[in-house]
Amino acid sequence: MPSFRRLLCAGSAIIALALSTSHSFAQSEDPGDQPGLVADDGYELDPEWRKQVVYFRTNEPPGTIIVSTAERHLYLVQPGGRAIRYGIGVGRDGFQWQGLLSITKKAEWPDWTPPPEMIQRQPYLPRFMAGGPGNPLGARAMYLGTTVYRIHGTNQPWTIGSKISSGCFRLVNADVADLYDRVPVGTKVVVRQKPEL
Repeated sequence: MPSFRRLLCAGSAIIALALSTSHSFAQSEDPGDQPGLVADDGYELDPEWRKQVVYFRTNEPPGTIIVSTAERHLYLVQPGGRAIRYGIGVGRDGFQWQGLLSITKKAEWPDWTPPPEMIQRQPYLPRFMAGGPGNPLGARAMYLGTTVYRIHGTNQPWTIGSKISSGCFRLVNADVADLYDRVPVGTKVVVRQKPEL
């Protein structure tokens, strides 16, 4: 009987250790937003995520933004069958969406007020944060319709190309500033989850 108890205790300890290890691994995989972290502007993106002009077939007129969640790219349609393609970070599983919206507001170094749902998931977040280099919205934000979603910069450039956000689309600060200067309020934004055939 004592050896059975020892075996049971040892088994419980192993299970507890495995659960705590997987929990800490999951936390390290998804650190969430990091207010106060200042972006490393010298961070070099993988070539896949760098801004570039590409051939792009679409029926949408020049000036339209097309977000491809599956590809983790944002396209700004240009004349002549081309687009400026930016690498983006997108919503993690369960936070992806699609639809047709427009840019209703633009802001430089925007303030950040995390919505209540986000604070519920990440209680450590501030209730308000003034714009600046440590702000998770980064250098620019373009607000989408009347939703809580935005196209914005980031203070975590290494997250470009990943599924990490709560539904917003993030670009490195240099790219979001470039896009911001190219599009006016009223710009049509098409969000697609699956690539167009």
